[in-house]
Amino acid sequence: MRIALNARILQAPRTGIGQYLIELIAALDADPSLELEFFHGWGWSRQLPPAALPGYSRWVAWAKQVPGAYRIRRLLEQRRFERGLRHTAVDLYHEPSLWPLDFPGPMLMTLHDLTHVHYPQTQPADRLAEIARCVEPALERARVILTDSQFVADELQRHYGVARERLKVAPLGYAQRFHPRPLADLGRVTAPLGVRPGSYLLCVGTLEPRKNLALALRAYALLPEAVRRRYPLLIAGMAGWRRDDFAAELQAALASGQVRLLGYLDDERLAELLAGARMLLFPSLYEGFGLPVLEAMASGVPVLLSPSSALPEVAGTAGTYVEAGDPEGWCRAILRLIEDQAEWQARRVAGLEQAQGFSWKRCAGITAAAYRQALEH
Repeated sequence: MRIALNARILQAPRTGIGQYLIELIAALDADPSLELEFFHGWGWSRQLPPAALPGYSRWVAWAKQVPGAYRIRRLLEQRRFERGLRHTAVDLYHEPSLWPLDFPGPMLMTLHDLTHVHYPQTQPADRLAEIARCVEPALERARVILTDSQFVADELQRHYGVARERLKVAPLGYAQRFHPRPLADLGRVTAPLGVRPGSYLLCVGTLEPRKNLALALRAYALLPEAVRRRYPLLIAGMAGWRRDDFAAELQAALASGQVRLLGYLDDERLAELLAGARMLLFPSLYEGFGLPVLEAMASGVPVLLSPSSALPEVAGTAGTYVEAGDPEGWCRAILRLIEDQAEWQARRVAGLEQAQGFSWKRCAGITAAAYRQALEH
């Protein structure tokens, strides 16, 4: 079975969907019945690019200023896609995001979330217009639609009327680099940041309103001064759309010296930094899965999170849940996970156990079954 996979997202620095694609492809490679062909936006290959496209961030900045940039890019990609298909016979096309290219044969897509529906204000207008133009026809064309969680599958049924039999839930997994590590081994990554392993709090995610970073900042500011001095708050993630919505709070927090903005981190550095955190703070308002939550649990790090969207499917009973609009409750929960070692250890063990239910092997197995279902349609 020869599968065409759109890997254009790997031009960008590898966050959620990029990590999904990298890990899924690695797991699918173990299936001898599958042969994968990758479309990279400019051409075809059987190899994945080793890193993001140089200058990608400059293209994004340019696209913000040029009307119709997303449409123009898609038209060019469609032509290159079709040109490659003349020389590459494939049985099925898998699109790992919202907007598949036109394909003359059976198509399967992965829809990770409905952010464009619930938080359209977090999307640039051009991109949102292209999503609106493409997503409903794509959902009609797709023989099977994969989702990361039952939550998103249920949303697709309610919002778009997608029949249940066309939906397959394929929960994500975690990479092998996410595992418990001795704190003594983590000084290399923490020392340049001026923090000690086990003595900092961590937020991971793109800096945008949906991630609700403002709540983490407010809760952190309510902690006693002595606690903040002992446990700095580190924030790892790229700048996203509408970061200005909480810029004032962020700047005030950074000025204190107790909050540090790290920007985008490479895979291994992030894994090491996560393993050394006292806890992960994940106050997101909306997630189709919440990969950092799973990665933290697999690393032996307790997670404090909001009980929203798909997050309870991932964290189960291992998570410490506080409502997303309750900074005082978040402050109390942070203090408990700092001061109560027995509770911290219980959350750590529960998280490690919960993480064992997720793997990229399982995700790939469900995906391969979905390929066969799409071809038998």
